[in-house]
Amino acid sequence: MCDLMDIPVKIEPFMVNAKEVARLLGISRSNFYGLLSAGRIGPAPIHLGRRVLWQRAEIEAWVRADCPAREKWIVLKETA
Repeated sequence: MCDLMDIPVKIEPFMVNAKEVARLLGISRSNFYGLLSAGRIGPAPIHLGRRVLWQRAEIEAWVRADCPAREKWIVLKETA
C-alpha cells in the first residue's frame, strides 16, 4: 500500500534570481541582462534587501503572452 506522505513533492520557489530566470528562458545570464537593460524583459524585478528577484508566476505569464517588451507588458498587466 502506498502512503501519500512518502511521495516526494518538489516545491518551486515563488521568487527567482536572474540566473534562474535566464535558465527558465533558455538564455545566458549575460544575454538576459542585455535584454533587461534594453527593455525587452517585461516583468520588473523586486528588490528584497540586496537581492534582486522576479516573481516566477509573472515570468511564466509574460512568456505565455509571447514575451512582449516592458512597455507593452505594463499595459497588458494594467488591462488584465
